[in-house]
Amino acid sequence: MKISSAFIAASAASAIVSSVSGFTVSPLQTSKCAAATRPLHMSVEEMEMITLDCEERMDKTMSNLGDNLMTIRTGRANANMLDRVEADYYGAMTPINQMATISVPSSQQLQISPFDKSSLVDIEKAIIYAGLGFTPNNDGNVLRINIPQLTEDRRKELLKQCKSIGEEAKVAIRNIRRDGVDSIKKMEKAGDLGEDQALDGIDEIQKATDKHVKQVDESVAKKEKEVTTL
Repeated sequence: MKISSAFIAASAASAIVSSVSGFTVSPLQTSKCAAATRPLHMSVEEMEMITLDCEERMDKTMSNLGDNLMTIRTGRANANMLDRVEADYYGAMTPINQMATISVPSSQQLQISPFDKSSLVDIEKAIIYAGLGFTPNNDGNVLRINIPQLTEDRRKELLKQCKSIGEEAKVAIRNIRRDGVDSIKKMEKAGDLGEDQALDGIDEIQKATDKHVKQVDESVAKKEKEVTTL
């Protein structure tokens, strides 16, 4: 009969424990203890990966928030205003900033110069139908957009957009928190984590959540100030 190296190691370990403690520990018991310890260590590492993943996803949400806030008009020309505008290009919807050079000749004007002149009309239509309130001037070569000063009513609408975008980001962050907490609780229920370890992991996720929600509020407040500044 072949004897596994694991069983031999377990036998040696049991002999040491027996000689030190005076209690007899079978090789099978020692083997079970060793098997239980290894998964627990790995489970802690898995929990740490969960908390790290939550943090990274929350960071990504903040990046998306910044991109979305950049598209909101502030009364001054900014090439990022057109970041979310897409035009039909040979049957595929394509961001117009990949189809043209968008420059800012002055604080009140944008200029769009298509790489492919045949796409000029499609880009013009895309800007008009994007709901940004822009009416491009087409001279046959480039598009020019004059940025009007914001009216009081328009400012109020944009402030609502800022809050809405901020709330969407907060919902996304809280959903990430829920996913992470649920994963840790499942590990605890399965016996892969101790109660204290699970609580530590949940606490780390909550701290990350609070930090990112605060950053959302700060980013939205900054954009609101830009919108309301004449």
